Amino acid sequence: MKIPFIDYALGAGLATDLVNTAPVVRRSTGEALADPAALGRFVAEHEIRPEALVHGRQPTTDDLDQVHALRQEVRAILEASTEDGAAEGASALVMRAGAGPALYRDADDRWQWYVATRSDASLADELAVLIGTGLLGVLRVLNHDRFRHCASPVCDGMFVDTSRAGRRRYCEPDLCGNRLNVANYRARQRAEKDPQ
Repeated sequence: MKIPFIDYALGAGLATDLVNTAPVVRRSTGEALADPAALGRFVAEHEIRPEALVHGRQPTTDDLDQVHALRQEVRAILEASTEDGAAEGASALVMRAGAGPALYRDADDRWQWYVATRSDASLADELAVLIGTGLLGVLRVLNHDRFRHCASPVCDGMFVDTSRAGRRRYCEPDLCGNRLNVANYRARQRAEKDPQ
């Protein structure tokens, strides 16, 4: 797999989505990556084409176990208290299977920097390189303060805010943000009906 240096949002978004598949985050629905088929759907939904899954190979139980372990590593990086700690953790992810930076031509025949993964890399290692590259890009271009916990009091999710303004507050704005807005609305309605 070749990962472009310039597109850190892809890896950062994957980090966010992977961390938020954990049962600690998804308390009401449980583990999102419960079996190899769910992992296959996760990879497909993110339009990632790892070399570890070429020729129609589907994820295995070993792949699933390794991705669960990767998920814990990524969460630890997002929770790192210092920028240096986050950079060290993200760099370690890239080093797992990264073959180093190289120039390749893109679809428009322009030279671009990419990090390629080794041909023998596992699915988890390819995902680690993609996520690590994305997190390093965020650290370089945006800042460590873009690694955040969800602002919803009933969510343990985390996210990497790659938005231009940097004002994102929820791991899943459509879900966590809406829940909080609905709860606040209902509280206001109750207060108006029962002004004490």
